[in-house]
Amino acid sequence: MKGYAMLKIGESGWIEKERPKCGPMDAICRPLAVAICTSDVHTLWEGAIGDRHNMILGHECCAEVVEVGENPYGIKKGMLVTGNPYFNCGTCYSCRRGYVNACIHNETMGVQREGAFSDYFTMPVERLFDGAGIDPKELALVE
Repeated sequence: MKGYAMLKIGESGWIEKERPKCGPMDAICRPLAVAICTSDVHTLWEGAIGDRHNMILGHECCAEVVEVGENPYGIKKGMLVTGNPYFNCGTCYSCRRGYVNACIHNETMGVQREGAFSDYFTMPVERLFDGAGIDPKELALVE
């Protein structure tokens, strides 16, 4: 599988990576539209979070679900979805108070976790949202 990655600070390019595996509460998604965010620029060109050698970039996206198991969230194969790209710990002071956007252990797709500029990526089903007929280019901007 191909992915567009940070090769080193200030340099990016296409790399080959193994296609991700689908966990029991994950979906394998094929991106249809991925936006370039300012955080992608800061990560790549300024090294804002350090050197993320071969980290696939991108977190604002619309994707088609290509593989998913049974789940209570209604996510099904063939759906167009967008997702919440911020992963909070659930246990720090901010998370316990409900301020998950201020999690001190935040991991963002394309920054601390693999992003969506690839042939496929995985996402926990509880973080996916049905695109409900929204144009893929617009859905990629929902974040």
